[in-house]
Formats: sequence, structure tokens, C-alpha cells
Amino acid sequence: MGCCSARCMLILLCSLQLITALERQVFDFLGYQWAPIMINFFHVIVVILGLFGVIQYRSRYVIMYLLWMLLWVGWNVFVSCLYLDLGGLSKDSDILSLGVSLHRSWWKDNGLRCGSEGLASAGWQNQQNQQNPELTTVLSCWLEYQYIEVLHCIVQLLISLPGFVYACYVVSTFSDEEDSYYK
Repeated sequence: MGCCSARCMLILLCSLQLITALERQVFDFLGYQWAPIMINFFHVIVVILGLFGVIQYRSRYVIMYLLWMLLWVGWNVFVSCLYLDLGGLSKDSDILSLGVSLHRSWWKDNGLRCGSEGLASAGWQNQQNQQNPELTTVLSCWLEYQYIEVLHCIVQLLISLPGFVYACYVVSTFSDEEDSYYK
């Protein structure tokens, strides 16, 4: 595999990271999750700098991208463990909102196919006016919110890991080109 194809692949992976990080940022803003908002913002900046480094043959920027990918993988593993309640972590904690607000994942209240609908087979639920009962049922979600958040993390990991490998290769080829230039 040549340097050009590795550079092109890294450019593609960085572009995918930007798209998915911006999508994730929107939903974190909707849920007022301040820690992910700040980290996603920093991630976008580092990926843009890494992309610049790949395009402009600047190995320092690509190395910075490499180091950030290690932290980014760790962050996504942490968030996955948090939402899956692993390792003593709890999805009900206020870690992601930094204790500033009681907000949580936007997906918890607006999940895929979640909600209530009026159905004849549902039980009676009295509203404020007891003379006007309403037929309602709460449907189970197609995919629970914690699994949507974990899927976001998995997508980030699936893009970051090959990005890390390609970035290592690109940095090594940049170093080889610099060494041959000075000989």
C-alpha cells in the first residue's frame, strides 16, 4: 500500500469522524450533557488539525491526532461502560452533565419509536378531570436509549481504530520522506 492511498484513506476516515462527531454533538446539546459537548468539540478541532496535517504533510499534526485517538478511544469505552452500568458506573449519575443540570441523554425521552398512543386494548388512565378518562398505553422503545448511546460509541471506535493505524503508517512514511530529503 502506497503513501498516497494511506493518506486518502486517512482523509476519508477523518471526514467520517467529523460527520459522526458533529451528529453526536447535536444530540449531546439537546440533552445538555456538558462533558460530552466539551470533549466532542475538542475532538472536532483535533480531527480538523489531523486532516490538515495529512493534507499538508505535517507529521506533528498527525502525531497529535494519534495521541488524541488514544484518549478518544478511552473516552468512548468510558461512556459505553457508563451507559451499560459496568464497573460501578451508573447511567443515572450526573457525570455527563457535570452536575450542573438534571438533564440526561436526549434519546431517553425521544427514543426510536418510544411514546404513548391511544389503543383500545390499553388500560384506563384518569387525567385531571376524572369524568374524561383517556385510553393510553406506553409502548416499549424499539431500541433503549442507553444502547443508542453505546452504538454512537461503537461507531466512533470503528472509525477511530483504523484511523489510528493509518495515521501511524502516514507518520512513518512522512518520516521516511523527510529522512530521504536530508540525505
